[in-house]
Amino acid sequence: MVTMVGFLDSDYVGEAGLSNLKLYKYSAIDKSPIANYVLKPYWNWAVTLFPLWMAPNLITLCGLGFVLLNVLSVIIWIPDLVGPGPLWLYWSFPIGLWLYSTFDNVDGKQARRTGSSSPLGELFDHGCDALNCSFGSLVFSAAFGMGHSYRSATFFLFTVIPFFFSTWEEYHTGVLYLGYINGPTEGLILGCFLLILSAIAGPEWWTQDLRDLFKNSVPSFIPNGWASVDVLIFLMAFSVCTLHIPASMYNVYEACKRREISFLSTLSQLFSLAIYTLCAYFWLVSPYSYILEDQHFILFELTLGIVFGRVATKIILAHVTKMRFPMYTVLLIPLFGGAVLTNIPVLFNTGEILSRKAEYIYLCAYLIFATVAYFHWAILVINRFCMHLKIRCFSIPYNKQDEEDEIEEEREEILSSQND
Repeated sequence: MVTMVGFLDSDYVGEAGLSNLKLYKYSAIDKSPIANYVLKPYWNWAVTLFPLWMAPNLITLCGLGFVLLNVLSVIIWIPDLVGPGPLWLYWSFPIGLWLYSTFDNVDGKQARRTGSSSPLGELFDHGCDALNCSFGSLVFSAAFGMGHSYRSATFFLFTVIPFFFSTWEEYHTGVLYLGYINGPTEGLILGCFLLILSAIAGPEWWTQDLRDLFKNSVPSFIPNGWASVDVLIFLMAFSVCTLHIPASMYNVYEACKRREISFLSTLSQLFSLAIYTLCAYFWLVSPYSYILEDQHFILFELTLGIVFGRVATKIILAHVTKMRFPMYTVLLIPLFGGAVLTNIPVLFNTGEILSRKAEYIYLCAYLIFATVAYFHWAILVINRFCMHLKIRCFSIPYNKQDEEDEIEEEREEILSSQND
């Protein structure tokens, strides 16, 4: 039975897409010296800690669970995103992020180790990455004491925008390219160090005026009133706009040239990101919006995080199934509606349309709708993949003797390396 969501969004995997799975081949290039020479041995060791019966997708989901626990902790102990909260909580942030990264890099090795690699693995892995990207920024907002503010909103947008461009690039090039310095490696390590700094110095350190902290040593070109977090956000925005986005666009341009298709027409595929970003911006800056004033930004960000997860994962799904690029998602419609309803009074000098309470109810309903629609779509897609590939998402065939043999081989490899 076709649901109304399916009719509006056309998200579900058709037979043509499923038949294209036989053409799937995972391709990734990671140029990072830190990843290749420092972290790879660590990941090779870490995968040996997981039993052979544990499915790679289960490892991925457990990794995302650490970030979700951090987010839940923020909601309980730092609901104002300022704090300070309990000291142990700030130490849990870098630990959760590092464990997520470890699990995220181990799942692929577990898939190769158990012979259970599949197109579903990439879809599930990158889908969880998209949710982590959006939800994880909420943890940084709390760790840096940014509060329910434009700082938190800007930080959030400059976290999800590069992920979108990387996903868009992979769709066209067929390769997940990570440069010599990239977000999943160096960016994540830097993020852990910054979270550790918050645990040591406290979240208030980030929002203190730089000239109060460092006196006369602050360069004159830094605006008055700026804090450390403002410098951090500026550097994020600068690197995304001058390094990441141009590199992604150039790689897509080269891919279009090889395939002899129009690059200009390809730029229209940025429509969903443009709508997402502009609607979020205009909703928040409207003088008739009370999201920041009434401290509802956590609710707003969680909602937009799920919407972004849907937008990004649809692109990954199209990449895996070799189908047409998805231009929109039905989950963007309420976002557009929120931006319009809060700005009509500004444009036409009418009375307020959404009161404080009405906006809050609208936002809650949006979160419920986005969550239900996302999981309905995700479960259906996963089930269709599993049925077509004749696999299970969270379990793999298990043989105890195989596990014992694998453990013995790993033990011999470790002893051999020690003897050498």
